[in-house]
Amino acid sequence: MSEALIVFLLVAVTQLVIWAPPLWKYHVLTARAYLVATTLSYTWLLIDNPTFLVVLLGCLAAYRLVNLGRVAKNRMRDEYLRGVTWRTAWWFLSIEIISVSVWWLLSRMDRDAGAFWYLLIVFQAVFAVILLLVTSRHMYATRPPKKVATVSTKALPSLTVAVPARNEDEALRRCLEDLVASDYPKLEIIVLDDCSQNRNTPEIIRSFAHAGVRFIAGVEAEEYWLAKNFAYQQLADVASGEYILFCGTDARFEPGSLRLLIETMLHKKKNMVSVIPRNVVPKNQIGLAMLVQPMRYAWEVSLPRKTFRRPPVLSTCWVIQRKLLENSGGFKAVSRSVVPESYFARVAVVHDGYSFMQSDQRIGIRCDKDYGTQHDTATRTKYPQLHRRPELVFLLTLAELITILLPLCLLVASIGTPALRGEAITGGITTVVLVLWYMLVVTFTYRRPVWLSLIALPFAVLHDVALLNYSMLKYEFSAVLWKGRNICIPVMRIERSLKTKS
Repeated sequence: MSEALIVFLLVAVTQLVIWAPPLWKYHVLTARAYLVATTLSYTWLLIDNPTFLVVLLGCLAAYRLVNLGRVAKNRMRDEYLRGVTWRTAWWFLSIEIISVSVWWLLSRMDRDAGAFWYLLIVFQAVFAVILLLVTSRHMYATRPPKKVATVSTKALPSLTVAVPARNEDEALRRCLEDLVASDYPKLEIIVLDDCSQNRNTPEIIRSFAHAGVRFIAGVEAEEYWLAKNFAYQQLADVASGEYILFCGTDARFEPGSLRLLIETMLHKKKNMVSVIPRNVVPKNQIGLAMLVQPMRYAWEVSLPRKTFRRPPVLSTCWVIQRKLLENSGGFKAVSRSVVPESYFARVAVVHDGYSFMQSDQRIGIRCDKDYGTQHDTATRTKYPQLHRRPELVFLLTLAELITILLPLCLLVASIGTPALRGEAITGGITTVVLVLWYMLVVTFTYRRPVWLSLIALPFAVLHDVALLNYSMLKYEFSAVLWKGRNICIPVMRIERSLKTKS
């Protein structure tokens, strides 16, 4: 084992002194010193021994610098900062020790390195097939029933459509035009003006008063509430329907959409449904949009989430029984959650009361988002969905690159090398399966095949990895804006006096 590697591990181990109670009061200064020490030790390690292990440790070192950086930045509440950074430091140290131990054991074994790469290729092939099968199964399972019994007007439950609106434009008008055209007989539409900074939003809402739309003047969120969740709570407090449908202003409906949705819920005996809308984007943005939304959907439909009681959800349009919402603690139970509907879905799925359902042509619910809006939504949701943990960002980044992107790289590297013919064939099969998987997800997203998806997979993976890490850096060191508000303050437990100016 090289001297540089020993120095690197010693620096990693001694970093733990930052969190020792007597030294924590100097944590800002100590963290800055270790930022320099970690950078220098890795640079030395890279020069001394530039191997695969060193590259892996270098990637770990980059995320360790993120953890040290947030200690040095010191903008979170002290108790919270100490707890989360201590946990992350131990995670990274454990991964580093395991990596070095495995490398040391392999170096002592008289094995051909080619066997390791062949096993890796086989694993990638098996993973790709499982990914394709799980996605296909979920796509089939999320289809709405072909036939649903018509429910009489008298038997239909009352429904409230609740729309939070802040700094909106014509998208809000189009959404409300669709809603007031609904044929649902027991419908209440309420729209909350969430302290908009423009005059358009309240004017648009009031212009629909003659159609029965209720205007609610929102108030500023309480301390450490996420503003969107506080708006949801205000809407839920005044809603009178037995069911409440929450949707964004980018949701679009056909006149019969709401009735078919509720009838389907009653048919399936569910008390909460999250709708997968058909995505609509401008034709000149389909290439860029295909890098964001399909990958976001992939993590919802390509993983066995229900097995771990983590059902897939989407925030564009979801409906919940009022009783379930209240019994679950309302939005006070998820005041800081960027995806609050995931909590209610976990509660409902325990008793098989939740469904993740596609909107087909018959139901007619769709989503109208351009690339910029999709990018901002992904930035806002990705890091919190990983519980604001840099170690999970590292592991997910590594998993995406190894299981999805690396097979293509190995295929290209083995082409034309007779000794690697088996690896080339296996890598080729894996790549074809992964391309089919991605094309399936794209078709699922837009409800039609997009042939550009045949070549878009590597770009989509790189974009997804970059966006995930960008989301982490924005939350940890900058500001993530939603409708003009810095949502890092409640999500990251940032002290008001230490918040980053937007």
